[in-house]
Amino acid sequence: MKADIFFFISSMASIVLAVLGSIVLWYLVKASRNLYMLSEELQERFTDSEEFVVELKERLEDNPVFRFFFPRWRRRKRAVRKDHKL
Repeated sequence: MKADIFFFISSMASIVLAVLGSIVLWYLVKASRNLYMLSEELQERFTDSEEFVVELKERLEDNPVFRFFFPRWRRRKRAVRKDHKL
């Protein structure tokens, strides 16, 4: 009698756990699909914003007021020392 009660309770618990596990798995699949779609949209927007930033940088570099406050850096070429030990 006790064994029958144990098997009944354990089979009900395994059924409940299987149902709960499948529900959790369903929500994980939906969440991962949403995350994938969100990342694709962000990546697309990032490329658009990257083009905007590059265009803005070019326009700023050509602006005379901007060049007055932020002059272009000119690197000085250093003379290369050659030590000849023959």
